[in-house]
This record gives sequence, C-alpha cells and structure tokens, in this order.
Amino acid sequence: MASHSSSPVPHPSSGGSEGIFQKDRDPSSRHYRPVHSLPDVCPKEPTGEAARGLCEGPSVVADQHRWTVYNSKVNLPAALNDPRLAKRESDFFTKSWGLDFAETEVMPSFYLPNITKEHFGPYLQETAQREKIHERCKNICPNKDELDAVSSITNNHDKSRTELEQVPKIFMKPDFALDDPTTFNAVLPWSHFNSAGRKSSRDMASSRLLQEKLSHYLDVVEVSIARQISLRSEAFFHAMSSQHELQDRLTETARAVAVLRGRTAAIERIMCEGPLRALRQALTRSNCARLHNKLKLMAAVHQSQPTVQLLLSTSEFVGALELIATTKEVLQQELQGIHSFRHLGSQLCEMEKLIDKMMVEDFSMYSRSDLSRSLEDDGQVMEKDRLESLVFGLLRQRKLDFLDIYSDEMILAAKSIVTQSVVDSVSQIEEIDTDIVTKLADQMRLMTFPQWFELLKSVFENFILFLKRIKATLSVVRNVVLEALDSNQKSRLLERAAAAAGGLAEAPGTPLNQGEAELAYLTHEGLFISDALNDALSRLDGCGSDSASGTTESSSSREHALQPGGAAGISEDMMPSDLELGRVANNIQELLYTASDVSHDRCVKVLMARAKDGSLERLSSAEFVFLSQAVEGFVRDTEELCCRRSVSLRGALQSQANRFVHRFHEERKTKLSLLLDNERWKQAEVPAEFQDLVNSIADGRITLPERKPQGTEERKPSDYLHIDGQKYAVVGTVLLLIRIFLEYCQCVNDIPSISTDMLTRLSDLLKHFNSRSCQLVLGAGALQVVGLKTITTKNLALASRCLQLVVHYIPVIRAHFETKLTPKQYSVLRHFDHITKDYNDHIAEISAKLVSIMDSMFEKVLSKYEVKAPMPSACFRNVCKQMAKMHEALYELLPEEQAQMLFLRINASLKMHLKRQLARLGVHHDGGPQHGLVTVDVAFYTENVQSLRTLEKLDLNMAEIWEQKR
Repeated sequence: MASHSSSPVPHPSSGGSEGIFQKDRDPSSRHYRPVHSLPDVCPKEPTGEAARGLCEGPSVVADQHRWTVYNSKVNLPAALNDPRLAKRESDFFTKSWGLDFAETEVMPSFYLPNITKEHFGPYLQETAQREKIHERCKNICPNKDELDAVSSITNNHDKSRTELEQVPKIFMKPDFALDDPTTFNAVLPWSHFNSAGRKSSRDMASSRLLQEKLSHYLDVVEVSIARQISLRSEAFFHAMSSQHELQDRLTETARAVAVLRGRTAAIERIMCEGPLRALRQALTRSNCARLHNKLKLMAAVHQSQPTVQLLLSTSEFVGALELIATTKEVLQQELQGIHSFRHLGSQLCEMEKLIDKMMVEDFSMYSRSDLSRSLEDDGQVMEKDRLESLVFGLLRQRKLDFLDIYSDEMILAAKSIVTQSVVDSVSQIEEIDTDIVTKLADQMRLMTFPQWFELLKSVFENFILFLKRIKATLSVVRNVVLEALDSNQKSRLLERAAAAAGGLAEAPGTPLNQGEAELAYLTHEGLFISDALNDALSRLDGCGSDSASGTTESSSSREHALQPGGAAGISEDMMPSDLELGRVANNIQELLYTASDVSHDRCVKVLMARAKDGSLERLSSAEFVFLSQAVEGFVRDTEELCCRRSVSLRGALQSQANRFVHRFHEERKTKLSLLLDNERWKQAEVPAEFQDLVNSIADGRITLPERKPQGTEERKPSDYLHIDGQKYAVVGTVLLLIRIFLEYCQCVNDIPSISTDMLTRLSDLLKHFNSRSCQLVLGAGALQVVGLKTITTKNLALASRCLQLVVHYIPVIRAHFETKLTPKQYSVLRHFDHITKDYNDHIAEISAKLVSIMDSMFEKVLSKYEVKAPMPSACFRNVCKQMAKMHEALYELLPEEQAQMLFLRINASLKMHLKRQLARLGVHHDGGPQHGLVTVDVAFYTENVQSLRTLEKLDLNMAEIWEQKR
C-alpha cells in the first residue's frame, strides 16, 4: 500500500556518494491517516473483507525495517510530569522498590562510548549548507497535497468542534446526573411553564422548542460518536476476526490434548503397571525382613532388664550402666514408639538413678574403710580394682563431685588420728586420771613438755603415713581419669578416620537408598526404615551375648568400656568432656593439697591446746628449739610429699615464736634493767669464761659455749677484757650484756623464722642499755638509784669504754643477722646504723662532759690568776694538780689515743681561759716583766703535763695564749 512507504526512518541516498541520510519524499506519506487497529499476530492471515481491512495496518514481518507505530516510545519524564494530574506521584519508584531505588546511581556502561557534541561536529559541518538550501526551498515551494490534507482535516475538526460547542457544558460533566435537583432544573427549566397546571399555547411552544433543542444536542453527539466509530471500525472488525481464529486454535489444541492423554494411559497400562507392582512387592519383602529383625531386637531388649539386675547383684556397676545405655539408645533410635516398651525407658532411668546412689554409697563406704584402717598396714591401695571400677562408673555418670565425699571422710579421719594419738599417749601416763579430766585439750596441758613433745612427734608420724595413703589412693583415681581422657581422644581420632573412609565407601550405595525412599513414598505406606538397623543389630548381638554369659570382671568391663570401638562409643555423650576430665584431674591435686592443709590444721589444734595456758611461752630456748625443729621437719616432709607449702602450722609456730620472743626479750630486758639499776659503775674483774666467750666471737663462732664440767681447773680473772689487741675496762653489766647478745644470736640460729622479730627486740635492748646508762651516768640517776655520792670522771670514762665495747660488737651482730635474712628483709638492718649513731653520740657527750668538768675548773681558777711573784704561781700549781688527777683517773681506762685527744681538748680549754685572763690583765707578748712571769707559769704547766704517761709527745702549742698584734 502507498501508506506503508511513509516512514520517518532515514535511508541513505542512492544518488549521493557521501552517504547522507534523507527522508522519503513520497507525497502520500505527508497525509494524516486515521489511527488503525493493531495488526493480527496469528500465523494464519484472514481472508475476504476482513483481510482487506486488516492489511491496512503495518505488518510486523514485512515492515520490520521501516518505522511503524511499534517503534514509538513513551517519554517517561513526560508521563511522570503529566500536568493533568492534580497531585504528582513523587514516590512512583520508591513505593514499590524501596528508598534505595531513587538514590542509587546507575553506573555508566563500559561498552558504550561517551558521546559528546564534538562527535557530531564533522557531520554538521558537511550538512549545514545543504540543510540551509533545503529549508529555503521548503519555505518557497510548500507541498500542495500536504496543504490540502491539512486544510481538510482542519476544516472537519473545526466544524466538529463548533457543533460540539453548541452542546451546553453541563452535559459534558462527568458527574452529570438528573437525580440531582440542581442539574434537573438546569436541564428542564420549569419556570417557563405554568405552575397552575393549565396548559397554554405559550407553554406548548416552549416545551416543543426545548424538545427540539435537546434533539439537536442528541443529533450532534450521535454524529460525533458515529464519526469516531467510523474511524475505529476497522480495529473492531479486526479484533472480532482474531477472536474467531483463537477459538479455532483452542478447539484443535483440546483435540490434541485428548489424543495425548489416551496414549499416556495406554503406556501406563501396558508398560508401567507390571514393573511398579514388582518393585512394590520387593519393597514389601524388604519391609517384612526388617520387621522380623525388629522383633528379634525387641526380644533382646526384653532380656536386658534381668541382666542389669544380675549385674547389680554382683556390684558390676560399669557393666550394668553400659547395658542400660545400649538399651536406651536402641529404644530411642530403633524401637521408638513401640507400645509394649513405653514404660521400659522410665524403668531404665530409675535403675540408672539407683545405680548412681549405690555407687555414691559404695564409694563413701570405701573411702571410710580405707582412711580409717590402721596406719601400720602396708602402703598398698585397698581393693584397687574396686576403686577403679567405682571411679570409672562415677565419671561415666558425670558424678564429678565424688571427690567431695572423699574430702569429708578425710577430714573425719584426720580428727580421729589426733584423738587416737592422744588417747594412746594418755593411757601410758599414770598421773593423768581420764575419769576426772575428760577433755583431750586438758589432758594435753597436764602432760610435761617431754611427754607432750613425744605426743606431737607421734601425731606428725601418723599424719605422714596418712598423707602417703591418701596420695596412693588419689594416684589410682588420677590414672583412671587420665585413661578416660586418653580414650576420649582416641575415640575422636578413630571417628574422624572412619568418617573419612565411610564417605568414600558409601558413595556408590547412595542412589539405591534414595530409590527405596522414593518407592516408599510412592506406595504411600510409610514403611521405610533407616539403614542404621544393621549396626543396631550387630550391637544387640554383642549385648545379648553379654547378658547370656552373666557377669564379667570389673576390670575387663572397664577396659571394654574404655575401648574406642566398645560400648563407650554408644554412650560417648555420657562421658565427661576433656575439659571436665581436666578439671577432675586438677581437683585431685587440689584434694591432695587439702589433705596437707587438714593435717597441718589438726596439728595446729594440738599445738594451740598446749599453748592455751601459756606453757609454750615458758619454754626454755632449747625446748622451743626442739619444738621448732620438729615442726619444721614435719612441714618439710609434707611439702615433699604433697608439693604444697601449707602455712597454718608454720603460722601457728610463728605466733608461738613471737610470744616466745616477747617473753624471751622481756625477761632479758628486765634482767638488764635490774643490773643497770644496781650497777655502781666501777671497774669489774673479767672472769676467764667471758674472755673465752669474746675469743670465740673473734674466731667467728657467734654461739654460746658449752658449759664445762665442774671439775676443771678454775683460772683467775683479769682486770681487762682483751679484744683485738685492745684492753677494755668494763663493768659487770656489760659482761652480762655480751652474753645476752649471744643468747639472741643463738636463738636466731636455732629458729631462723624469728630473725626479723629477734633483730627488732635486740635493737630495743641495745637502745634500752644506751638510754638507761645515759640516765644513770650523764643524767646522774645513779646518785638516787644506787646511792653514789657523785659521778666521778672515772665513772664517766668507764661508761664511755663500755659503750665503745658495745659499738665494737654491733657490726659483728649485724653480719650474723644478715646471714639469716632474705634480701627483701635487709631493710631492717638499718636499725643497727641508728643504734651505732646513738652510741657514738653518747660517747661524744661523755667526752664533752669530761672536758666541761675541766673547763669549769679552769674558768674558776684562772679568773683569780694574777701575774706576780712567786713563780710558779699557786693558780698554775692548782691547775697542774687537777690535770694530774684527771690523768690518773683516765689513764688506766681509756686507750692512749683517746687520752691524748681528750687532753688536747682540755689544753685548748685552758689556753682559751688563760688568753682571756691575760687580755683582761693587759699582759702582752712584749718581753716585759709580766710577760716573763707568765712564761715561767706556762713552762711549769707544760713540764707537768708532758711528764704524765702517754702525754710526753703531746704538742700543747702554748704560744696561742698571746694575742697577735695587729
């Protein structure tokens, strides 16, 4: 048709070599045609008039390379921005596809180039000139046909619009309804008619005119509708013809389907019914065989309960538990839902609970009998097989708190050990009447120390045997736990290996199992059973043989249960996990620690019962040393046995040691105070035993010497104490103080744990001696306490020498204590530094006191000095006399160096006072008579001082008495 040649698709020009695309210039394509209906999509073309009507539309096949109505596209922005819509749908996409649809950016395609305006530049440049010529020609010479068609269509359209505009708008409203009074009155104006009901000629004319007007409106609308129908008649007839063709095709399809169904039924009847019947019978046979096996399995399960009772009668808990676990698993997996066994599961659970109680009671009885038997028996574990069976059964039932039972029995046994030991000891002592003294603590306090000490050693020995027995028993328990742990690990390894091998072996049989399952589904009988029945039957055969053979040995049943492939594999979920077994192993070690702590606690009870009345505080140092050594030995043995450092017994001993140290210190401090209060501060003779004592100290033996027998020859005492080539003139209190030092050191040697406490107490003792001696000598307290008339220079020098002796031994004592302390405790040694400083300050104060005595004498005498004959003057004679007395008092007490230093200080004091007096008298170093007289006195003083022993070489430097001339 001519209309098909009209297409806006550009085609290459045949005459141009540039390949410029131009539109077809078929004049007929310029005319506007009415809208045609859709083309027929059926394979068969209609014939007759319908064909001629339908062929006017574009064909999908013939016109596939031309632009048709099918190439038209909808402008999506124009559809969304339809101005006729009162409210635009802003959520057109997001209301169905989510909020992310509008926000998601579309990534540009990697296969399409980015086309810009520059790509069309060369083409536009080439066609610009031709386009200008074309536009100019089109404006000059328009197409006549096109103008006629446009004008015709425009005229018809204008005419139709003019006619339709004559119809009132009220008829065009979508809500037009005559039942509305307003609308009805507008369409039929009754006001023009007579309201009285009488018909006049005017009313008749008005009604006729209204009827004609409405008829005219109707004709206009009908004409317009007819025109629209004529324009769409072709599409209507096209749709009708397509509907007829569709009905013909459906009829043919129904006939073909009926033929296919008939053939399928024949195939099913001839080829499928027989094979399916054979498969169904094979499945029935298989189900019957499985039912028979199931009945045999039920018979074996029925015999399990009597077998369990038989095993319980012989205390074979492990075998009974394994049989119960196997039976319960078979009931849950293979015999689930069997009505006759509906109570068997609960019965087995009750039996399992009963076995739990029986095992707990049996283990409690075993623990009680094992811990309460005589300690003199051999150290072998009692009934080892029974213990192993009980422990494994308890582990299997997750009764992991069985160690608490053993712990309770252990505590009771520890109490009975102490009670029996006290009863045995008291029975051998006739002095204690058990009828009068009934309490064990009171009986222990009535014992002498040797008797109580023997009792304590007996308790220590019994507890060592007790701990050895506990350790042996717990070792057996630990071995069972470790075996169970090792079995778990091996089971996991074997399962992994079996799973890997089974996955390869079962792969070929998988389709068969699936086929059987499908057949069971097709038959609607539901008789398909798991293939695991064969494994259950094999396990049942083993179980039945066990039940038939009666009981087995506990060790063999435990080994069978521990085997990875044995019955333990059934109840693998019943066994504790590796973490739980590890905790049990740790609890076993903790139980051994608890046993050590309990033993120490019971020994503390024995110790505190004796110490309640303070008897341990009144022990001698030797007795307390024996007690300390016994306790330390017991603690050391328990540490080696249990690998546990228990602190309760050590703490109790330390508490008693502190009390002992306190009493020890208070006794010696009181003794020292009494000695000082009765000391007259006179030089005492030094017995030979004290000289031997200091000699042993010099040799490095910081201990008290052993007492010599009384028959030995007695040596005479000496006047001085000789130490390192020096002579010390001392008082009797200092000699005893040295012995007290050694007692402290000896106590530290015997009881190292009290070193820090003893060091503190010894420091307090040294401070007490220093302060009390200062009060008595420098403070003149001895005048009232002892009744001395005065504190002489000899008393002062003797006190100074005693203090120097103590200072001499402080480094020795410090070195001895340092060997007994740990490095963390070295800080307490600073007490000796403070004490040394205090003693040196005290010694310096005594020296200053001696100088001040002479200083006051010089001030009193020299204030009356006059330079006049005779010479030497009486003043200097008095000074020399006092110097000689001082020298006589100090010569035998102080060493030569200290005496020389002291007299140099005294000489300096003399020179100061003499210089001051000469300045007051106006005597100068001018060679005059007065100068000569003073020189004679000074020479007399110098000669007398240098004539004293040990002062011969003393440089007095008397020239300093003269003031230097300025």
